[in-house]
Amino acid sequence: MGHSYNFPNELFEEYLVRRDAIQQRLLDFKNVPEWAYFYELCYCICTPQSKARNAYKVQKILEERDFFNTPENVPNPADILRQPEHYIRFHNNKAMSLLKARDIYPEVLKILKSPAPDDEKRMWLFKNIRGFGMKEASHFMRNIGFDNMGILDRHILKHLVKCGVFTELPLIGSTKQYLVVEEAFKKFADEVGIPVDEIDLLFWSIEAGEILK
Repeated sequence: MGHSYNFPNELFEEYLVRRDAIQQRLLDFKNVPEWAYFYELCYCICTPQSKARNAYKVQKILEERDFFNTPENVPNPADILRQPEHYIRFHNNKAMSLLKARDIYPEVLKILKSPAPDDEKRMWLFKNIRGFGMKEASHFMRNIGFDNMGILDRHILKHLVKCGVFTELPLIGSTKQYLVVEEAFKKFADEVGIPVDEIDLLFWSIEAGEILK
């Protein structure tokens, strides 16, 4: 694991082509206004095993209906999540997670604004937000401007294998395994001289065909 890293030429060329757009996107995340943090949280609850573009559409509908401040506008989020034009898998379960997230959100904001280290904030989010794993907690924090988080989905892991960081897709069945894989990702990023966040968006955009979030 991680001894003979190989950042293939074609990947590096893709990086050079996309670098400005990737860096701009990361800057966008840093400029997300505080009122929108809650909706980024909703987005990350919706993404597992669903299309990012659909989750984004749902996020925008929840924003338009003022889901956080005006609960009566969205009595049951599942009614939105199940619509075919932006279908979200496990919509009943995720709707419950969205309602719970709204209840706990004042605590979430307090943690985010606290002086605690980023890794402690992430662990708190992972343990306290229904529907969050380490990946979703990392994704949420990155989307509101935090740095140096490994968002370890299958797309990222596949490319890490291509780059010689792992010989096969690593299993991530526990928090400890997540942290071990993330550390290897960070060492690789240091070695090739490109920030983890930029590599993440590079790999993701190659798979998805766009730089979304």
